[in-house]
Amino acid sequence: MTSFDTSPQLNASRALLALAVVFVMLATTGWTALRNQQNTTPLQSSLSSWEHGRIAGHRLPDPDDSTSAALSRFFASLTAQQRSTLARRYPLAVGNMNGAPVELRYRANRIALGQARKVELKRMHDSRLSADGQRQAGHRMQRFEALMTTKRKILAFDPAGSGRVAEVFGNLDKAQRISVVVPGVDTDLLTFQRTYRKYSAPVGMAKSLYAAEKAASPSTRTAVIAWADYTAPGGLGLDSATASRAEGGAVRLNALVRALPGSTPVSLFCHSYGSVVCGVAAHTLPERVADIAVAGSPGMRATNAAQLHTSAQVWAMRDADDWIQDVPYLELGGLGHGADPVSSAFGARVLSAADAKGHSGYFEPGTESLLNFAEIGVGAYRSVHCAKDDEACHAGLSGTVAG
Repeated sequence: MTSFDTSPQLNASRALLALAVVFVMLATTGWTALRNQQNTTPLQSSLSSWEHGRIAGHRLPDPDDSTSAALSRFFASLTAQQRSTLARRYPLAVGNMNGAPVELRYRANRIALGQARKVELKRMHDSRLSADGQRQAGHRMQRFEALMTTKRKILAFDPAGSGRVAEVFGNLDKAQRISVVVPGVDTDLLTFQRTYRKYSAPVGMAKSLYAAEKAASPSTRTAVIAWADYTAPGGLGLDSATASRAEGGAVRLNALVRALPGSTPVSLFCHSYGSVVCGVAAHTLPERVADIAVAGSPGMRATNAAQLHTSAQVWAMRDADDWIQDVPYLELGGLGHGADPVSSAFGARVLSAADAKGHSGYFEPGTESLLNFAEIGVGAYRSVHCAKDDEACHAGLSGTVAG
């Protein structure tokens, strides 16, 4: 193994050099990517209509109820026909409403996807758009068609901008353990699922984890959510070097977890910039979050695990070939995300990531990283494979599996 000079002076110099490179990149590419924005998005329009709507002569409840409990009680008080009516009238509002029954959200989002597909079909033939714009509309239309099939369980959908989406694998209502995959940069509607390198995209990650959990404990009823329902940074620019996108994502992640049905344990699996989202969200998450597991993390906006202020067990892994290890692990003037989660000083339980083969390979079938995630997902903590130099990894774990 090559020996490196790890003196504080050299580390500080390398960090400052890396930050200088970031500033040069930002100066030449622009501080943010300019995007076409509508004054009112389809989701906002649907929510506005809901706020002025009625059912059986009664006004509809506040769609932004932060606890989701009032919304749950409201939907429980309705007949099946009334719930279906609301899904048809306000598909985007109901499809993204924490507190609405998950099956109703799936149905509403299928309707919303069909409406969004029609919009993109028109745009494909809009002569006012460039050829590239028409092609982009075609790609979005194809994605919407794929998502709206009856076998898919879309828990959240927003077509505005680059888009947001979340999909469920398994039965959320009957699950004994729930896992949430939180992805990193360049995650949007078009990258939600990939044919090539499919396990680097949210759908591939979640499907792979779901299969691995079933193999790890066939008797445990599990559900896995591919959660791309936040606006992730696009590329390695300013947004990915700061917590701005993570802060918005953390609010949405907290709302998701608090609205999940039942009281079964929830495990978060946070990849790359997704670990920043999980780190920012950690102190607000409910106690049902049993685990926060990060892979290929640039930092969690904390000096150590204790600063996350969470009752969840914190796990971390990084493949030996992951380029993220060369990112400066510090926070300076809002740039950077803090300490290295796999360092001994951070205090996470450090797991093996053998065979992951780089930054995007943690959910590849056959890897020790995926096996470890699956064992955590089903609660088989004593079965995880720890990093060789982490003697505290198994300390205090019961290893109980739901069943």
